Amino acid sequence: MRKGWVVATAVAVLGLLAVVPATRARAAGPTFSDAAGIHVVSSSSIDSRQYNVQVSTPALGRTVDVRILVPSGYDTSAARYPVLYLFHGTSGRASDWVKLGDAEAATAGVGLITVMPDAGFNGDGGGWFTNWYDTKTKEGPSQWETFHVNQLIPWVDANLRTITSRNGRAVAGLSQGGFGSMTYAARHPDTFSSVASFSGAPDIDYNPVTALGASAIIEATAVGLDGVEPDAMFGPRATNEINWQGHDPADLVTNLNGVDVSLWTANGLPGPLDPPTPNPGAGGIEAATHGSTVSFEQRASMQSVPIHVNDYGNGTHTWPYWARDLKQYLPQMMATFANPPVPLWTSYQSIDQSWSQWGWSVSVQRSAAQQFSSLIDASADSFMLSGAGTATVVTPAFYPPGAVEHVTISPTTGITRTTATADGAGRLHLTVPLGPDVPPPLGSAAVIGVPGVPPWPLTMVTISAA
Repeated sequence: MRKGWVVATAVAVLGLLAVVPATRARAAGPTFSDAAGIHVVSSSSIDSRQYNVQVSTPALGRTVDVRILVPSGYDTSAARYPVLYLFHGTSGRASDWVKLGDAEAATAGVGLITVMPDAGFNGDGGGWFTNWYDTKTKEGPSQWETFHVNQLIPWVDANLRTITSRNGRAVAGLSQGGFGSMTYAARHPDTFSSVASFSGAPDIDYNPVTALGASAIIEATAVGLDGVEPDAMFGPRATNEINWQGHDPADLVTNLNGVDVSLWTANGLPGPLDPPTPNPGAGGIEAATHGSTVSFEQRASMQSVPIHVNDYGNGTHTWPYWARDLKQYLPQMMATFANPPVPLWTSYQSIDQSWSQWGWSVSVQRSAAQQFSSLIDASADSFMLSGAGTATVVTPAFYPPGAVEHVTISPTTGITRTTATADGAGRLHLTVPLGPDVPPPLGSAAVIGVPGVPPWPLTMVTISAA
């Protein structure tokens, strides 16, 4: 499989980050208005850098908070800034990273906007960063991925001077929020150039041992903290295992090629930042997330996906370590913004019937609502696609508008040669036959667990000028 990297120039990004002289007349602070399906209920300025915005959206059905830190001098600057989306953990709130994680001091002097949204309601257990399987509980629709990715990001871009591309966008979080940052990056790699997990759970499915522990923790969160049925978030594993796989960063690890990935973890034993009195609960939770992180690291290595892991030995599941993790991550993140990696050939897999990544759009006509399809080594000249049914593929704008291209489609049933004309944007619209439309096999190994083996026969498509 061909692998290559192109590195974006730092000059354009650094130019965007340049600030105008401080002698410029002071402008008013940011104001926040409705956009991207988000309604602003109220907003308040906490200090010269910090704002709290209360928002509502039909995706959640409830009001939540978004805490925002802007860089020093934002009001007197014409610059656009990169954005870090920073998530709290279980039973956390939007303000946690400021009140407990020293985020305001850590980001002082950094040309960065930091956005810290709620990932649960009023400090309950949280939603585990997914669009819930059961949308009829007392928690409401709980479409957390829709809120965080499809609504919050464009809302922030509409209200603040941001770099509105993945080159200036990162996501990070602690504990449950570490899972959230990793699942969002794995499902939306063209949205973020950098991701970090602090004591997170990046494997909730691939390794059977970590899957067992993850199920227990997620179900306990649902029942004990959110007050809903245990399978409300991802659905029962017996019938919805594919949904767990499709949100598990370890199962989706190859999607992270082209994203700078960093993980921090400890072994759960008391360390240098712990108080003299041991905290067995914090130690036990850290030991569990350590196991998940190590499992993810092994999976990434097996799939040749480069990642950074800081396994710092003794330490527990407590704020002093996460505050330190954030301070260590920020310089690395800013360096990634200066030189954002992008895969030269695109590969991506998803359980969704329709998805768009890296300029490619794939819509699969099949009987199953959730089933893996995989785009492999896609470029202007060729791509491979696996899945069930028939796919409509729209390429990136590779071609001159109106250009006629020779297209050879090679499924297992035989070769078809045809032509396609690029639309006004320079994109080809292709119909690609895939594997037989049958129910997907259950179990991670049967779907994507065997390294290099796709779940369905490959259809090869080659493209050349007519």
